[in-house]
Amino acid sequence: MQTTHFERAIFISWYCSKRDCAFCYLSSKKCIAPDPVKGRRTRESILAEAIICKACGWEIEFISGGCGSYNNDELLSLLKGIKKIYRKKLWLNVGILNEKQLKLFRPYIEGVCGTVECITPRLRDKLCPSKPLNEIGDMFKLCDKLKLKKAITIILGLGETLKDFELLKEFIKKNSISQITFYRLKPQKGTVFENKKPMETGYYTTWVKKTRKSFPQLKIVVGSWLTHLSEIHLLLNAGADAITKFPSIKLFNTKYAKKIEKEAKRADRKFIGTLTKLPRIGLNKIKDDKIKAQLGRYLRVMKKQSPSS
Repeated sequence: MQTTHFERAIFISWYCSKRDCAFCYLSSKKCIAPDPVKGRRTRESILAEAIICKACGWEIEFISGGCGSYNNDELLSLLKGIKKIYRKKLWLNVGILNEKQLKLFRPYIEGVCGTVECITPRLRDKLCPSKPLNEIGDMFKLCDKLKLKKAITIILGLGETLKDFELLKEFIKKNSISQITFYRLKPQKGTVFENKKPMETGYYTTWVKKTRKSFPQLKIVVGSWLTHLSEIHLLLNAGADAITKFPSIKLFNTKYAKKIEKEAKRADRKFIGTLTKLPRIGLNKIKDDKIKAQLGRYLRVMKKQSPSS
């Protein structure tokens, strides 16, 4: 029996120096003065989340934060802390990194993720004006030099068509991509996509199916939304390997979490890890009082088990 699992992206900051991707909620808040320090999560909350990921059997999809949210030494310290807990090298998704940064982080990361988001040239230029695709390509060349793996993220429903799959196929081949995450667009209030109709599940699964057919060895991760969880088994059947984009702590053991596990079973996949069984974590073994306190708060949220939420 094939397996599947949940992957949780650990966000370390809600700040971004770019703030102009048309689909991002930050693009609607230009009046708010950005502050990288105020946008950060606390170190203890990040490390406590890593402990929960490990205990629940969730893969860490990547460590993610907006562009310019941490300096090199601060980010390095976080990566060291997370890797020590998770005991695996991590994927990093924090914008464009130069050779010096990649060398600094290399002992702690498996690879880096480029936020391609949209592969259609003119459309992408309009949607992501401060994130030129060639900059991602240049970073990937450095990854080849340093023997780091490469991943990309793609948001579907931005205005691309199935004809654009050939562009994605070409990009994956050219850059020897190891992993791709597909998301369905979630229209954000205040953005140009606020009232956009959700894309059809059939369109989503076609992208996944075409990607799997073209790249049998590529790892494919898919993200859905609470309103579309019934499509997960179809995405898995189309060729996806894993599931992401679910508030797994906040909605642990709710009807939504149970639905995801049922969808995996419906696709005849064995679900590795759990979204419904509270992990056993010895709080008395946690030496750092701040991490212990935050971990306790997360576990209390997970214990609520609110099937009606």
